Amino acid sequence: MQPMVSIILPTCGRLHYLRATVACVYRQTLQDWEFIVADDGSDAETRAFLRTLESDSRVRLLWLAHTGIPAIVRNAALREARGEYVAFLDSDDLWAPEKLSRQVAILRSRPTCDWCYTAISHIDGSGEPLTEPLFGPWHPCDGAVFERLVTGPVAIRTPSVLAARELVARAGGFDESIRCGEDYDLWLRLALLSDVALLDEPLVQVRRHEANYTEDWEIAFAGRDHSLQKLQRTGDIDRRMLLRTERTRNALTLAARHASLGNSAHTLRALYRALPYSWSSPLWWLALLKMPLRPYVPQRLVDVCRRRRAAAL
Repeated sequence: MQPMVSIILPTCGRLHYLRATVACVYRQTLQDWEFIVADDGSDAETRAFLRTLESDSRVRLLWLAHTGIPAIVRNAALREARGEYVAFLDSDDLWAPEKLSRQVAILRSRPTCDWCYTAISHIDGSGEPLTEPLFGPWHPCDGAVFERLVTGPVAIRTPSVLAARELVARAGGFDESIRCGEDYDLWLRLALLSDVALLDEPLVQVRRHEANYTEDWEIAFAGRDHSLQKLQRTGDIDRRMLLRTERTRNALTLAARHASLGNSAHTLRALYRALPYSWSSPLWWLALLKMPLRPYVPQRLVDVCRRRRAAAL
């Protein structure tokens, strides 16, 4: 029989967090689920723990060769999913017991919405609440949210999402070429296909710890640019202009961060790569006039940009 919800859990180690994450699945008040765990080459101890779950017929384990790319791991689980809805859970986060049942109920009551998300709270590695906002102030957004997703006010975290499986399939699943931000990329495509419902209660605890962070912070900017560029080839002129502006903003933020770190070569590289789609944007020119970017921009490049802008007017 088709389960109501397919729970997608990618994992690679983190056994000290994984046990609590698995336990929160079994505490759900909605029990009509299947649990698909895609293991991305975990250590022997983690795999031994996962094998203890096989006695439950609702659990399926996928043993994958290690890639370190979450989109590949999640897509492998999605291909096995049979549920009416899919829910995404990371191996270090936690759900409130009523999370799935509340989300199914809100989607049943909102026929124009094929996906939904909840508010979240943050905990540290030991499970203690974190009071400082990590992603800026919370802006609850509901309905047609594509533009607000593009420009930033909407913050949708992966473990908070429940979506119709058919909607995710129509959107094409996760983009496996993205190393960071593959969830944001999917939310943009879902938002083009359906309104979203918001359950404005913190039914998810997102854990923040050292393993969340990578020294290669630049990949987040690359992932965001890739997502915006893909969509820039579709839609009307207003949407294309919106996406171009956000690509420019993304590139300038990247360049400014490199400049603040004293990485002049990386600053110039970020500016040069953004030039083809940014030179006509007022944001670009404002940034060139401000510190810390201006000292890194060759005068010859500024002159070329000015000539191109004048020719376009």
